Amino acid sequence: MEECGSIEIAKNNNPVRLRCAVQNYDWGIVGNNSQVARLFSLNSRSSIDSTKPYAEFWIGTHESGPSFIHHGAWIRPNHAVSLKSWISQHPGVLGDKVVEKWGVDLPFLLKVLSVEKALSIQAHPDKELAKALHKSHPSVYKDDNHKPEMALAITEFEALCGFISFKELKGVLCSVPEIVELVGGGNAKQFLCVNEWDGSEKGKELLESIFGELMSASNDATREMVSKMKRRLNREKKKRKLTVKELLVLRLESQYPDDVGVIAAFVLNYVKLNRGEALYLGPNEPHAYISGECIECMATSDNVVRAGLTSKQRDSQTLLSMLEYKQGFPEILRGVSLTPYTTRYLPPFDEFEVDCCILPRAASAVFPSIPGPSLFLFIAGKGTLDAGLSKEDMVEEGEVLFVPAYMEIRVTAESTELQLYRAGVNSRCFKDL
Repeated sequence: MEECGSIEIAKNNNPVRLRCAVQNYDWGIVGNNSQVARLFSLNSRSSIDSTKPYAEFWIGTHESGPSFIHHGAWIRPNHAVSLKSWISQHPGVLGDKVVEKWGVDLPFLLKVLSVEKALSIQAHPDKELAKALHKSHPSVYKDDNHKPEMALAITEFEALCGFISFKELKGVLCSVPEIVELVGGGNAKQFLCVNEWDGSEKGKELLESIFGELMSASNDATREMVSKMKRRLNREKKKRKLTVKELLVLRLESQYPDDVGVIAAFVLNYVKLNRGEALYLGPNEPHAYISGECIECMATSDNVVRAGLTSKQRDSQTLLSMLEYKQGFPEILRGVSLTPYTTRYLPPFDEFEVDCCILPRAASAVFPSIPGPSLFLFIAGKGTLDAGLSKEDMVEEGEVLFVPAYMEIRVTAESTELQLYRAGVNSRCFKDL
C-alpha cells in the first residue's frame, strides 16, 4: 500500500473504489423512486431523504461533483483524497496516449440521471466558445471545455433534440397559430413559400430568424401566447385526439407555466428511447431531457447554456448565436454486440464510449486490457471481480471502480442478474497503437 496524506491507497496497478457525488436538482425523482438516490445511498452508505429530489450521480474528476478514493472504512471528508488528485500523483494510470492528448486528467465524466420533470432547453458550447464563456463568466461557466454527451436509456426515456425537419416545420407554422402570432407572420409566410429542395440555405436562415424571435419574445407576450395555446388545445381535445407533441406541450406547461420553452418544444424533435437505446449530442445542438432514467457520459465539463424550461439563469442570446440550426431527426444508437452479454455504444466523440454488460447467474465477462482508463459502475446485482490479484473482490449494486490503463478485468455474476456499465476513452483513439 502507498500512503497519500493520512490514507492508505491501493497501488496504481489495482482497481480503485470510489465514493461519488450526488446533485439534488429540483427536476430529479424524489426519494426511493430514484435510481440516483439508491445508487448514491449504497455508494456513500447514507440514508435516502424521502422528501428530496435526487437528479444526478456523478463519477469523475470535475470540481462540481468530484469522486473520492475509498479504501476500507468510510473516509471523513477532510481526510479524503479526490480521484483527480490521485491521478495527478499517478499519471501512469491514464496511459501515455491519454496523457498526451488530454493531459493528466480523466477526459470523460460518467453520470446517472433520474428525471421527473423536464430540464432546460439548452446547448453545450464548442471548445472555442467554452474558453470565451469561462473567461468572461467563470462563476456561471465553470470550465473551458466542450461537452459532447450521450444519454443511454435504462428506463423509457424522453427528450427533445435538434430542430424538426423542413416539412414538419411547415406543418407547425400552419397548425400552431400562437407561434406565428408570437414571432410575427412575415418570416412564417416566407418560410412557407420556400421550396425544400431549392432553398435549404434560405430555409435555414428563416428557421434561425423564427427561433430567434420566439426565444426573444417578451415575458408578457410569451405568457399570453402560452395561455392562448393551452386554452385552444383544451378545447380541441374534446373534439379530436391531440397529437403526441400537443400532449407533450400541455405536460410541459403544467411543469413550467408561461415558459417560452413550452412553445419552443413544437420546433424540436421529440425522441422516445427504449431501454438500451442511446442519443448523442454534439456541441451547439439544442436539447432538453423530459423524463426517465439514463446513463450519461460526456467530456469532462459542466458548461450549459440555458434558454427555457428552467428556473436557473438563462442566456438566450448566447444560445441563439451558438446553434447550428441543423434540421432532421437525430441518430439513435442501439449499440454493437461485443459478446453475448456486452454491448458497446460508440458516439462520434474521442473522449468516451460506454459498454453495457448484463450477466445472468454464473456467467462471466472479460474486459480486455486497453491503453486507457475505465470507470465501472454496478447498478444491479452482485458478483466477483478478478483483476489478476491474489484474490477476487466482491462487487455489488452501488459500487464504482476506477480501473487503470492496461488492466484486464473479469466479472462473474453471483446473483440472478448483474448489470454494469463501463465508460472509457473511445477505442478508435487507440487503433494506431
